[in-house]
Amino acid sequence: MIQWLKKWLIRILLFFCVFTIVITLPLKFVNPWVWSWKLQRAWFPPEQYHHYSSTDWIKLDNISPYMQLAVIASEDQRFPTHHGIDFVSTQKAVADMISGERFRGASTLTQQTVKNLYLWSGKDLLRKGIEAYLSLLVELEWGKARILEIYLNIVEFGPGIFGVQAASLHFYGIPASQLSMSQAARLAAVLPNPYKFKVQSPTPYVWQRIDWIETQMNQLGLGYLRGMD
Repeated sequence: MIQWLKKWLIRILLFFCVFTIVITLPLKFVNPWVWSWKLQRAWFPPEQYHHYSSTDWIKLDNISPYMQLAVIASEDQRFPTHHGIDFVSTQKAVADMISGERFRGASTLTQQTVKNLYLWSGKDLLRKGIEAYLSLLVELEWGKARILEIYLNIVEFGPGIFGVQAASLHFYGIPASQLSMSQAARLAAVLPNPYKFKVQSPTPYVWQRIDWIETQMNQLGLGYLRGMD
């Protein structure tokens, strides 16, 4: 009985490893046309949700460097150096939770990309475990530049507004390549909750986030982007 269980456990693990490689490796070369988070929004639309026309996928080279830096500055400043999971931020978040302080998210841009592409919403341990494994895997397969490109093309900037090109055209009437520093900071500021935070009518709290993001961008500098492949 034990030998039989071991055999099936090995088969399941092998299948899981092969399956995850099959669903992740092609995206190094092929752009996804649909992803989990977009499907969840379409199947279970929030009250504010509206469907916007899709825009063409844009390469990272055609996205303003300010926009690239803005999401790194606001969401994951160790993005160029970690391997998918930021253990330093994770330790801090756990310490805050144990001490009773406000829980801070510790998800990297890689983890957010994986979640949006493949996984369901929620904070259960199973999802977080799969998310961590897939994050390490895509770091090996895709590289930093491709991860950032996919993230910026699929993240939601407002109800039904997926991708930086759609957001730039919708809010500013310009392509993503022309976004200024202040415009990029405003877009990045709403990412924690694009249904609560608004690009066009920022609350005082969002304005504080925008100012903070711009400060971080100035401190990091555009040269920080050279840390990615």
